[in-house]
Amino acid sequence: MPDAGQGAGHTAGTAMAAVDAHGVVVAWGREAERLSGLSATDVIGRCAGRLLADPEVILRAPAFTDRSRRGDGWSGTAGLRRADGSLLDVYLRVCPLTERDGGVRWLVTATEMTTVPSWPMNGAGVQALLTGAPIGIAVRDTDLRCTWVNDALALQDGIPREKRLGRRLTEVLPGPEAESVEAVMRLVLKSGEPLVDHEYRTWMSTNPQQEHSFSTSFFRLDDADGRTLGVCAMSVDVTDRQRARERLAVLSEASTRIGTTLEVMRTGQELADLAVARIADFVAVDLAESVALGEDSLARLGSTNGYVPAFRRAGVASIHAGNPESLWSRGDVVSVPAPSPFTEVLASGESHLEPVVNASRGTWLDRDQGRSDRMRTHAMHSLMIVPIHARGAVLGVAVFFRMGDSVPFEADDLRLAEELVARAALSLDSARRYVREHAAALALQRNLLPGRLDGGVAVEVASHYVPADTQSGVGGDWFDVIPLSGARVALVVGDVVGHGINAAATMGRLRASVHTLANMDLCPDELLAHLDDTISRLDAEDSGTPGRVGAEAGTTCLYAVYDPATRRCTMARAGHPPPVVISPQGRVWVPDLPAGLPLGVGPASFEAVDLELPEGCVIAFYSDGLVETRDQDIDAGIRRLGTVLARPDRPLDELCTAAFDTLPTRALEDDATLLLARTRSLMPSQIATWDLPHDPVVVAHARALATAQLTGWGLEALTATTELIVSELVTNAVRHGAGSITLRLIRHEVLVCEVTDASDSVPRLRHARPTDEGGRGLFLVAQLSSRRGTRHSSTGKTVWAEQEINMPGPLRTLEA
Repeated sequence: MPDAGQGAGHTAGTAMAAVDAHGVVVAWGREAERLSGLSATDVIGRCAGRLLADPEVILRAPAFTDRSRRGDGWSGTAGLRRADGSLLDVYLRVCPLTERDGGVRWLVTATEMTTVPSWPMNGAGVQALLTGAPIGIAVRDTDLRCTWVNDALALQDGIPREKRLGRRLTEVLPGPEAESVEAVMRLVLKSGEPLVDHEYRTWMSTNPQQEHSFSTSFFRLDDADGRTLGVCAMSVDVTDRQRARERLAVLSEASTRIGTTLEVMRTGQELADLAVARIADFVAVDLAESVALGEDSLARLGSTNGYVPAFRRAGVASIHAGNPESLWSRGDVVSVPAPSPFTEVLASGESHLEPVVNASRGTWLDRDQGRSDRMRTHAMHSLMIVPIHARGAVLGVAVFFRMGDSVPFEADDLRLAEELVARAALSLDSARRYVREHAAALALQRNLLPGRLDGGVAVEVASHYVPADTQSGVGGDWFDVIPLSGARVALVVGDVVGHGINAAATMGRLRASVHTLANMDLCPDELLAHLDDTISRLDAEDSGTPGRVGAEAGTTCLYAVYDPATRRCTMARAGHPPPVVISPQGRVWVPDLPAGLPLGVGPASFEAVDLELPEGCVIAFYSDGLVETRDQDIDAGIRRLGTVLARPDRPLDELCTAAFDTLPTRALEDDATLLLARTRSLMPSQIATWDLPHDPVVVAHARALATAQLTGWGLEALTATTELIVSELVTNAVRHGAGSITLRLIRHEVLVCEVTDASDSVPRLRHARPTDEGGRGLFLVAQLSSRRGTRHSSTGKTVWAEQEINMPGPLRTLEA
């Protein structure tokens, strides 16, 4: 409780003394000794008037001549006789101290005129000053009963002087705070040591809904003999200062408790959790649904032509368990009534403060029955709505309620809420941007990596990929399974230097290049040579572009082609770890495959190795992130991988999972990729091969052979188109090729027709003019087939065409 009284509190340089009812000095302070040069021994017991040049100045005052005016005291200037006989002009203030027995003593304060303002210090002026002083002063005896008090204290707590005089603080304002203050005063009385800036809080009887904070200083009053006379208390209302401290404390706490993650919904809940009990009794954080999903927000949200954007509850908290005041749970879509303070805040971007909620008929609450019922049930009487905006975009609103006996919101509360929401808004916007960028990165990764692996009739495949950059979920490793002609399949795995979204973008460019080169049906060593040239060119282009760093150089790659017709696998690598092969019996071996240089680092040559594999072998293609760690070299990692995969009878997905389960539990240092392929083979009955002489008359014979084979396979529906394709391809081989001719038909998921000769010339598709007699052969083949192309080998070339076996309906008609 503020224990101050009536009169001005003294500061450093103010001398204090006490005089009894007969004018005899009974107490003499240390500052009085300094000011007069007289010690307490010299003064105590003497008449106070002898210390003044003209004592009549005081004795003529109404306070001493009229008992009814005694409480007014006296103030003015007087000459003080010093020990050396000189006179010192001082400003005196004389105030009455009422004894318990009704007697009177006088408290005298003196200040040098050099420290006193130059304006007139008459009694009326001083009285006006003391009445408006913000410092309350009270003097208490050794029993802690009030003997003197000034008006300022009454202004602070609304307790009149007559109610306080003669009573202890606990008798006037009972409670634990008063008991605490009295304990402090007893300590000061006992020790004699002043206590400065003792802070405490209390509720005033004049304003029971508003808590006040006070800072009070105490010092003991002694007489010349050292006898304790009482204690003086000086009190200041520091409620505003305390509120400022609390605001700073809340904002400081917000910096550590809000935005701990980059999740939009969690950040909204952190804001609600922090604000409850510190600002409000119930808090809800509602974000525009686009923001919660990480999408772009509008520059200003609001009601347009009756439309209000959808909102989602990101955070909710209450002083009551279970948030019974909320109509919606976290994650629910929130209804925003229009028109209402919510839409006004969203449209204007300005906060809404409603100290006492108006729920009368015709208001927005009267039209929102659900909210109205909840507010009435839980006595929600005061409302603040603060927009959440950052970087020019309104993200949503934060809603604050006070309930029950809580005091209504004030302007200071709104300012604190706005500061808190402003800090949270930056975290929310960062989280929104992260969600958007993360979604974009994942979309990039999904589009760059194959969505579904299909090894056709050649291999059964499975894969697993874990990026080192778990934040963005993207990396620079890539793998692919590319169908080739003749039922063959290409298997590729690569590793771009670095990881993250830049490496992923680089990986996308390389994957596209590999697809293009694979469609040319190049041998693995030739393909890597072309890819090396491509990377060198791209790297040179990037190095000349400001803001771009070429990341392709140093890329490693392993490329393999498996033919189920011959069970042969041809592979080459460019600085990439070698594959691991597991036989059907579980024997693990690593092919002796020349390493080659990484791509783009300089002139390099690549060497292919041809392997014959039994059906049912498992080939493991992987990146170094799977087998190389800080504590284990790559050879040990390869042995560990082979041990895990030495059970080829298990499903490939299970083998992938088992391989990654052997990795350390700590975060990966590099992207890790595993591609498993189990080999298959074509049955001899699925392949038909004929060697034909290099003679024009062989064309008809080739058609007859193909027709008979289709009949044997039950593919009579494809006879007409196949005859045309065979006729055109064999005719081209006779006219433009060299050496013997081989015709091969392969029946698997599609029907493949291949014609091989010893020439390395490339047949070209032409668009013949109406007057041309030839040049339409390959055009007809392209129209009749689903895919067509040419591949080269060391012995010549093969021209091939594929047809869908299950092609429904009549054959496509040829365009004239």
